[in-house]
Amino acid sequence: MSAELDDEAFDVQTGLTDGLDGAQTLLADLVSIPSVSGDESAAAERLKAFFETHDREVWIDEVGNVRAPADDSVLLTSHIDTVPGEVPVKIEDGVLWGRGSVDATGPLAAMAVAAVETGVSFVGVVEEETSSTGAWHLLEDREEPDAVINGEPSGWDGITLGYRGFLSGTYVATSELGHSSRPENNAIQSAVDWWSRVADFFEAEDEDGVFDTVTTKPVNFEGGPTEDGLAVEATVDVQFRVPPHLTIEDIQEVAEGELIEGSVHWEKPIPPVMTSPRTEVARAFRVAIRKADGDPRLLRKTGTSDMNIFASEWNCPMATYGPGDSDLDHAPNEHLDLAEYDAAIEVLTNVCETLTE
Repeated sequence: MSAELDDEAFDVQTGLTDGLDGAQTLLADLVSIPSVSGDESAAAERLKAFFETHDREVWIDEVGNVRAPADDSVLLTSHIDTVPGEVPVKIEDGVLWGRGSVDATGPLAAMAVAAVETGVSFVGVVEEETSSTGAWHLLEDREEPDAVINGEPSGWDGITLGYRGFLSGTYVATSELGHSSRPENNAIQSAVDWWSRVADFFEAEDEDGVFDTVTTKPVNFEGGPTEDGLAVEATVDVQFRVPPHLTIEDIQEVAEGELIEGSVHWEKPIPPVMTSPRTEVARAFRVAIRKADGDPRLLRKTGTSDMNIFASEWNCPMATYGPGDSDLDHAPNEHLDLAEYDAAIEVLTNVCETLTE
């Protein structure tokens, strides 16, 4: 981080930031501030203060996003929230330990620094780990930028171009309560049978790698007699990860086609995304990573991110990028090498300068 951007000491954790530059101090402070999804306000204020220190227009919007609009040739955006779990915050041998250091406070802080360095737009969004409230709000509340770089860990030399989609729903069935000797299925049996048929269908289709297949997961099962003792009820909460060669509607059609009893009620889906490696954003990253003596890696992730949401409405080129090993997402040993963080800032700054020329 250049000297003119050195931040005033915030010192969230006494002594933690001694010897760090302004960019590293921002990261260490944000990791030190608990920001579990739904409770990001303190971290948002710290992020807002960073932009105010550097004379950038910034505010916190009605859902809690930190908004710092500027040159919309590029929108840098990452999420403020983390999953629950305490990882003691410390720096040892140039490595920062703490919840969110990888997912995704490292990418978030790197993007804030690059946005100040290059004068591009920035948004820190809320609740990515739960409902993606911040990202959905952006689609409703701002115009499409020329390009989007979403912040998630890819490693400083990695560029993520694809994510599977996400679909969740609840199966509900009711049957009359009868003696267990009766041969007819009750609601619990109907629920078990329905899910078995759905899971078997997608297992039979599983011929490719994980990214290109549908992952099916039941996440909650409840069943039993109703309070009045006259019926049996069963509910199953289910989730699907959807590869880009399929649509959300394809999955719904299969699941509903296997219904004999009961019904399925769907939550708002997140469609899959796969962007081209030949967009100007992807090209700029490849050039910047090589310039920093790296060998660019093009990645596809089996999970889901806010990039899926942006791609569902915006047609501009986009990619996901950020420092950190994604295998440490949500892990009890989550940590980030400060040298990698610095390298990611250099790459991001180079990319933004290229895209704003």
